[in-house]
Amino acid sequence: MITSETLSALDREDPLGPFRGQFDLPEGIIYLDGNSLGPLPCRTLARLIDVTREEWGQSLITSWNKHGWIGLPQRVGDKIARVVGAAPGEVVAADSTSVNLFKLLAAACALRPGRKVILTESGNFPTDIYMAEGLVSVLGAGYEVRTVEREDVAAAITDDVAVVMLTHVDYRTGAMLDMTSVTASAHAVGALMLWDLAHSAGAVPVDLNGAHADFAVGCGYKYLNGGPGAPAFLFVAARHQEVARQPLSGWMGHAAPFDFEQRYRPAEGITRHLAGTPAILGLVALEEGVDLYLEADPEDLRRKSVLMTECFAALVAQECGDHGLTLASPGDPGKRGSQVCFRHEEGYAIIQALIARGVIGDFRTPDILRFGFAPLYLRYQDLWNAVIHLRSVMRKREWDSPEFRIKAAVT
Repeated sequence: MITSETLSALDREDPLGPFRGQFDLPEGIIYLDGNSLGPLPCRTLARLIDVTREEWGQSLITSWNKHGWIGLPQRVGDKIARVVGAAPGEVVAADSTSVNLFKLLAAACALRPGRKVILTESGNFPTDIYMAEGLVSVLGAGYEVRTVEREDVAAAITDDVAVVMLTHVDYRTGAMLDMTSVTASAHAVGALMLWDLAHSAGAVPVDLNGAHADFAVGCGYKYLNGGPGAPAFLFVAARHQEVARQPLSGWMGHAAPFDFEQRYRPAEGITRHLAGTPAILGLVALEEGVDLYLEADPEDLRRKSVLMTECFAALVAQECGDHGLTLASPGDPGKRGSQVCFRHEEGYAIIQALIARGVIGDFRTPDILRFGFAPLYLRYQDLWNAVIHLRSVMRKREWDSPEFRIKAAVT
C-alpha cells in the first residue's frame, strides 16, 4: 500500500528536488499538465526583461550582430540536439511543429521520387495528418496519405511508401513506440522515417541517431518549458543535409540572406531548413527552459518519471478503484511516456471538477483524462494530494454539476 508517508520519504531523497524552486509555480496548485504547457522557469522572466529592455530597447537592430540574435535558431537547436540524441548541426529551432512537418515531409517525398505514399497511423495527432493532407493536395500527381491502425504500421510499409510519419509518444494515452525497430522496418523497404517528438523531448530518453532516424520535429512548450507558442524544432540527419531541400525557401534559409540575391540558393546544412525571421523573444525563452533541463541528470529524470507514473497509477487504483476509471496508458512504464491517462465517460466534467480544486490535468476527446509528470518540478507528495482530490470528486460525484459540463474552447 502506498501512503503519504511513503511519498514524503521519496521527496526527502529526491536528487531533483531542488529544481522545483527554479519554477514560478502558483501556490495551492498541483500542476499535472506539463505535457501540454510547461510552467514558467524563474530565470526566463528575468532573461526576457533583460532582452526586452537592453538588447531590444537599447541596442535595437544592432542586437542581431552585437547580441547574436541571428544565430539563435542554430544555437538553441544544438542544445535541443543534446536532449534528443542528435549531433551539433542536426537540429534547428524555428517555426511551429506543423510548419516543420510540412517542410520535412516535402523534403522526404522529394528524396524518394516515384514513391507516392505518406504513411501514418489513424490515431496520430490530427495536425500531423492535416499537414500531410495539405502537402498531398499541393503535390498532386497521385500522392496520398495512407492511415492504418498503430499495430499495423510495420506491415503497411510497402515499396510505394516514401516516408513514415509517426508520433513517438501517443498524445492521448502516452503509449510509446519502439523508435529503433519501427525505423528499421521503414528502412528495410527503402522508406524514410520522420518522428514527431512533441510528447517525448524532455519527457523520455530519445536517441535519434542511435535509432538511425532520418527526420524529426518537436515542440518547445511542453517538457522543455519554453512558454506558450514557443518555437518548435526540426532534425535532419547529417547524411541527408546535402540533398534535402524544403519548399519554404525563405530568406533565412538562403546561403547569403543579406546579399539579397534575386534567386534562391539554399544554405549549407541545417540552416537551409529555416524560412522567415527568427522569433527572438520566443527563442530566448525556449533557451532558458532547455538550459534548465540540461542541468539535470537524465538518468535521474527518467528514474523519477517512471516511479511517478507507477505510483500515480497504483494510487488511483488503490483510492478510486471502484469509480469507473479505466487505465488508458500501457501498464508497463517502459512502454509509456511521462503521463498516465484514464478513460471515463464523464472525463471532461471530472477534469473540470479537479481544476476547481486546484489540480490541473486535461481532457482529450472522447473520454480521456490526461495527467503529465514533469520530474523537474513535481513532488511525490503532489501525487498523493492529487489522488485524494480525485477520490473526493468521484465519491461525492462533484463532477455531476452543470458548470463542469460546459465545454470551453480549449480542453
